[in-house]
Amino acid sequence: MQHRTVAELMTRNVVTARRDTPFKEIARLLAENDVTAVPVVDDLDRPVGVVSEADLLRKTVDQADPSGRVPVPHLEAWERAKAEGSRAEELMSAPPVCARPEWNVVEATRLMETQHVKRLPVVDETDRLLGVVSRGDLLRVFLRRDEGILDEITGDVLSRTMRLAPSEVTADVRDGRVDLRGSVEYRSLIPVIERLCRSVDGVVSVSEHLGYRTDDVGRPATAS
Repeated sequence: MQHRTVAELMTRNVVTARRDTPFKEIARLLAENDVTAVPVVDDLDRPVGVVSEADLLRKTVDQADPSGRVPVPHLEAWERAKAEGSRAEELMSAPPVCARPEWNVVEATRLMETQHVKRLPVVDETDRLLGVVSRGDLLRVFLRRDEGILDEITGDVLSRTMRLAPSEVTADVRDGRVDLRGSVEYRSLIPVIERLCRSVDGVVSVSEHLGYRTDDVGRPATAS
């Protein structure tokens, strides 16, 4: 069993900015390339920050409403600095949160979640930019065909990992939903099988209807 890697999912042709790229040029890059953020790189193509639509929109948030109906919001010092910025190095979020190409989907997703970011520049061992992986890229694993998911579950999970015969447990996959039926020797194997199936890329949910021949997790009766 292997999760898809960042290298398999990332966008390789990345639109980038330099430290001195002006505000309007960044806005043009976002619009013309239909992206929501661009990495800012140095002369060695190493990411030093990321400028997003949210960073640019702080420029308008800081402006007074001509009608006077909406008060100017209070901005922290770092937010005001971005609102007043005119070049990438003044607008960007830094340092960038980066991923490595060999990471799997789970690692990249957890990093995005903990760091509250929507995309990760992908760098090699010298910190040189290789690509960008976004939330949308990671969601592509759920576009896997049911046949591919079924093959991985029956071949990798049930047969090679759990050493189960085809007659013991069968799997059915529809729209990423896995249904397991059959019987195993030990009750303790059931949650293990379910957990392994859930970890397969593209699986949306797992329901199991599995029996067991030996209860190896039940508590022994106590003497009265």
